[in-house]
Amino acid sequence: MTTTHFGFKSVDEAEKAGHVRGVFDSVAPKYDLMNDLMSMGLHRAWKAYTVMVANLHPGDKALDIAGGTGDLALAFSKQVGSAGQVVHTDINEAMLCTGRNRLLDAGVALPTLVCDAEKLPFGDNYFDVVSVAFGLRNMTHKDVALAEMNRVLKPGGKLLVLEFSKVAAPLEKIYDWYSFKVLPKLGKLVAGDDSSYQYLAESIRMHPGQAELKAMMHKGGFGHVDYHNLTGGVVALHVGIKC
Repeated sequence: MTTTHFGFKSVDEAEKAGHVRGVFDSVAPKYDLMNDLMSMGLHRAWKAYTVMVANLHPGDKALDIAGGTGDLALAFSKQVGSAGQVVHTDINEAMLCTGRNRLLDAGVALPTLVCDAEKLPFGDNYFDVVSVAFGLRNMTHKDVALAEMNRVLKPGGKLLVLEFSKVAAPLEKIYDWYSFKVLPKLGKLVAGDDSSYQYLAESIRMHPGQAELKAMMHKGGFGHVDYHNLTGGVVALHVGIKC
């Protein structure tokens, strides 16, 4: 049996996706509210910065992986206009349905697809931008997913990975206290689920730090990779350009 991490636990590699699916099935109804509460609204600024760096133009094609409730997909659709295309995807059907309904409520209808980032059902060299926000750390084979993202990008296309990362040293103690003491209690109070938010805190610690993820993206085929620390490294935006 090949094992991988699910938070701080070791699980059968073949079972991780199911465990992750269970987490997001549970949190989907309160996902946006919890994002606002646990980040104190900062997730909106992080995503706005990502949209700015994407710099999509009318007629461009974008793929939002692990798109969840559709924040990035909605913003991208405004950039590409009616001549462009934004595909909104997630491996979790509950999250995707929540996002699709939210997009429709905003008057935006996008192609919406349940798919696995490790097996993207798109042709080579198709998208101008691929994004994954707060989803890469949940993927079992991150190297495979990054290679797939590279494959579907056009030469010169841009991958944007917005993810929790390694926080600056002076913030570590208070960040750990908040993550392991406050966050699960907040999840219990608001979403009726403390274990999923315990997993969230653990999964962040198991995710590659800034330099390690940059190296992984290079190995995945990206010629130029840079990252931008946000909020003291609580979150980092990695930007990879396909050769």
